Formats: sequence, structure tokens, C-alpha cells
Amino acid sequence: MKAITVQDHAAGLAGLSLSDVPYPHVAENDVIVRVHAAGFTPGELDWPATWTDRAGRVRTPSVPGHELSGVVTKLGFGTTGLSVGQRVFGMADWARNGSLAEFVAVEARNLAPLPADVDHITAAALPISGLTAWQGLFDHGNLTAGQTVLIHGVGGAVGSLAAQLAREAGARVIGAGRAKDREPAADLGVDIFVDLENEILEDAGQVDLVFDAIGGEILLQRSAALVRVGGTIVTISLPTNVRPTDGRSVFFVVEPDRNRLAYLMQRVRDGRLKPVVGAVHLLSEAAAALSPDSGARGKTIIRPFSH
Repeated sequence: MKAITVQDHAAGLAGLSLSDVPYPHVAENDVIVRVHAAGFTPGELDWPATWTDRAGRVRTPSVPGHELSGVVTKLGFGTTGLSVGQRVFGMADWARNGSLAEFVAVEARNLAPLPADVDHITAAALPISGLTAWQGLFDHGNLTAGQTVLIHGVGGAVGSLAAQLAREAGARVIGAGRAKDREPAADLGVDIFVDLENEILEDAGQVDLVFDAIGGEILLQRSAALVRVGGTIVTISLPTNVRPTDGRSVFFVVEPDRNRLAYLMQRVRDGRLKPVVGAVHLLSEAAAALSPDSGARGKTIIRPFSH
């Protein structure tokens, strides 16, 4: 089958190429999914699991991509809860070949049923970004109605969903990003936008929670000064020693959650949550589409098939 592969960590995104790879093996409690749409996170090429399996053994060439939407074509021994022919979406496993391929093997528990009225492209943009936004705001950040949250990277895939979820939860939202993010942030209902290139972050005022989706120790240090006593900084970039006064600092890696995926998908169906989809490309175009110079906005979606 065809897949996007990467062999050299040092090459980064420039090392992505279209290759012929073996059809995936279906293990116990797995399903094989024919991928109709897949998402990609550029930072995953720096994750150890991209290059090694769970036992620490080198696994190259690796197939990246961990967000997918498609149709189940085969069940592994002992797999329950899903059926052949069923539409599904969710997260591919960290330490196995991923979703930038025609077919992928996934643990069944990492997938949720995809309703017939939601297209595969929209579904593929939701799993990692949606779960990251939810877990960062509520599971780790304990955000509640009436509080104020500062979201760094509000124009990105995670930040845009976090802004929508925070607003619906009754929080006041301050979004921070580049100048080009101002208009999209306004469309999301962000109360205050801070252009980090041209405006002063500290003028935004005090917050209860900082949710950082872009990283940077200096930015976190500046943000910590805005956090009310006992508040929280949550980051998905790198572990940090920066902490607010008498507060917490949390670094986390998103975890699969079938029930939460279904919950977020219902919000999409109701029109209360909208993933930001950027360009859509075929698998044959993926290596160029995902390059650092592509300039694409929103989540780039890859389609292995033209229909």
C-alpha cells in the first residue's frame, strides 16, 4: 500500500516521502481502517515514539500521522464494540505506524463511531486537537464558568477549539497569537486578542488559567506573572519549571478517550464546535503540502483516495 514515510530524524519535514509499505498487521483488539482522511502534527517528528516502538527498538521507515477518519475493514482477535464497514474516527497509536497511509492498524478503544452526517475531513481534524483542548482546559486546568483563561496559539488547531470550548463553558477568553490571528480569534468570540508581535501581553490583565499551545519558556515566564494566586499554567509544548504564585504548572500529553470523542463530535453536529480545516491534499501531494514552506493555515488534511 502507499504511505508517507520518514527515515531520518535530522531531515525533519523535508524527509517526508511517498513510499510503498507493507499492509498493516492486525493485532489482538485492533481494527484495520481504510483511511479516508488524516491529520498530521508537525511536532510529532520530534517525539521519541515516532522513531522507536514501545520496547525502545528503532522503527524506520516510520509512517507519521495520528488523527484519522475512515471505515473499518478488518477486526483483530477479541475486538469488540466496532464492526466491519463501520465509519470511525480517532487517534492512531503513538508508537506504531500512523494514519498518513491507505490503511492503518489502530487499537479499537482509540476510535469512536462517526455519524453519517459528518464528513471524514471534518472528523479527521477533531481527535488530537479536540481532546487536547478539552483535557488542557478542564481535566488539567479545572476551568469553570466566570474564570478567565489566556490561550496562547489561539489561531491554531488546538487553540481555536480551546477558545470555543472555554466560551461555551462560561469563561472569559483572552487569545494570544500573531497579527494574522486577530480576525479568526474575533470570529471565535474571543473577548480580548493580544498580538504577541506588536502588543504588550501584560496589558491583558490577570487570569485564572494559562493554556499554552505554542511553547517557549520566556513566554511562560511572562504569562506566569498574569496568573492569579493559586492559578494554573497548562502547556502541551515541553515540561516547564515556571509556576504561578502558590499555583500549579502542568505539562501533559493528550490521551485517547472514545467517550469524550463522541461527546465532542456531538457538539460538532450541533454546530457548537467547529474544527479549523485548512488545505486538503491527496496522499501523493502530502510530502510537499506538509513542508515548512507550505504556509497553510488551519489543520492540513490528507486524503489517501480521491473519493
